Amino acid sequence: MILSVDARPYLDQTLGTSGLRKPTGHAMQPHYVALFMQAVFAEIDVAGATLVVGGDGRFFNDEAIQTILKMAVAHKVGHVVVGRGGLLSTPAASALIRARRAKAGIILSASHNPGGPDGDFGIKINAAHGGPIPIAVSDAIHRRTRTTAHYAIADMPDIALDRDGRHQAGGCLIEVIDGVADYVALLETLFDFERIADLFRSGFTMRFDAMHAVTGPYATALFQHRLGLPAASLMNQVPLPDFGGLHPDPNPHHAAGLVDFVAARAQADFGAASDGDGDRNLIVGRGLVVSPSDSLAVIAANAHLVPGYRGGLAGVARSMPTSRALDRVAASLGVSCHVTPTGWKFFASLLEAGLITICGEESAGTGSNHVREKDGLWAVMMWLNILAERRQPVSEILRDHWQAHGRDYYQRLDFEEVDAAAAEELMETLRRRMPRLPGELAGRLTVTDVNDFAYDDPVDGSTATKQGVQIIADEARIVYRLSGTGTRGATLRVYLERFAPRGADHHRQPAEALAEVQAIAMQVADVTRFTGRAGPSVIS
Repeated sequence: MILSVDARPYLDQTLGTSGLRKPTGHAMQPHYVALFMQAVFAEIDVAGATLVVGGDGRFFNDEAIQTILKMAVAHKVGHVVVGRGGLLSTPAASALIRARRAKAGIILSASHNPGGPDGDFGIKINAAHGGPIPIAVSDAIHRRTRTTAHYAIADMPDIALDRDGRHQAGGCLIEVIDGVADYVALLETLFDFERIADLFRSGFTMRFDAMHAVTGPYATALFQHRLGLPAASLMNQVPLPDFGGLHPDPNPHHAAGLVDFVAARAQADFGAASDGDGDRNLIVGRGLVVSPSDSLAVIAANAHLVPGYRGGLAGVARSMPTSRALDRVAASLGVSCHVTPTGWKFFASLLEAGLITICGEESAGTGSNHVREKDGLWAVMMWLNILAERRQPVSEILRDHWQAHGRDYYQRLDFEEVDAAAAEELMETLRRRMPRLPGELAGRLTVTDVNDFAYDDPVDGSTATKQGVQIIADEARIVYRLSGTGTRGATLRVYLERFAPRGADHHRQPAEALAEVQAIAMQVADVTRFTGRAGPSVIS
């Protein structure tokens, strides 16, 4: 039986850079998920289509998935492919959408945000190419949510998701699958598994932290069962609804145990971590943490060592706040480097058009044209394949890279949960000051350029404006941007960069090399006055 349920619309279901994100308790309000999904199904027209459904296993995902499956039946979806236990990493879901030629994917995740009853909940909609839906579609869904006052749902028992199987419900086939095997098989087409396994057999040691998030089963299948890494080398590999109380963001602050083990105490040759839904990564070597911007540049510079990329790169891309290290690699390779706003949808457009092969963001998202999402385990495998070929420590690979291209010292300062109105006022005040800044002295630096980043998509012709204010002062760069992934207040991100060319000192600590730039950044935007904070919540 199909039920039509009346309910009052929610007016706050705005989709940010990675879909709908809300505090878990907020999303658990009566009819909240169902009304949102009604707007999604109406906008996408899912009748007869194939859908992929899964998520990162966080609290409330199980109940939300059952609601989505019952609504899929009510909306006459032909086939739903759902991960066993409701689990699918974001890159695995992207691969599955493409392999099954699905019309869309529904990924239940708030990515790197905390989970549990007091954490966050999210729903992301992916398009048929496997990447995030375009802005025009997300805007259209939001408009529908504001007037949607009923939803259709099948009156049926819950689907058993704890084992693989096929379930017929009305005219809809619901197929529960192992979401790990297909993904590992995809990676086997890109990487030299035997070469990496030989690296482990040679005595090379690794520690991987799954942060009690979705990549635990993937890491177990990939690193332990397929490549021979000892089980003891895997940390926090069991997915938990609250991520074991951890904040599943793979940065040095939240993955402090991994960083201490590998970088500080040098107890392993290599360390890596991934986030809640498996699309971000952290790379650590003995004695050091690799910044995401450097990691992206090193991967691009060494991609020719990896079987799946030996044919060369069509081009590369980075988000605007990401350091310019990738630009220097692209110039040396003679390929284009596209600079986009933050948000993987912009990369997906370039990937789908064949304009780029590898891309990444400073927020630890890295990927390639094998899927249309960032992919944490892919980045780890790229590093492992490069290490297996070069047989050098991570520190030497970075040293050689900086000698060849120079080093972009880089940090991100996050001012979290600040007053949203104050954060907006900071940005608008800065924008009003922009015309007066060029030529001004900032410490020992001279401001040479200021712009409010805008982007014209070369594929679909869409335009994105007000994507972050850039201040360039000689060899330094400062970027101010409000994040679209938080759920409480506003997060102001301030990005610091300073270039040390070939032959300069490349071995300073980033905090030391960027101290002057940070002081300028705080002063120019009057950050303390607007945020009420003397310093950032997190430095990464």
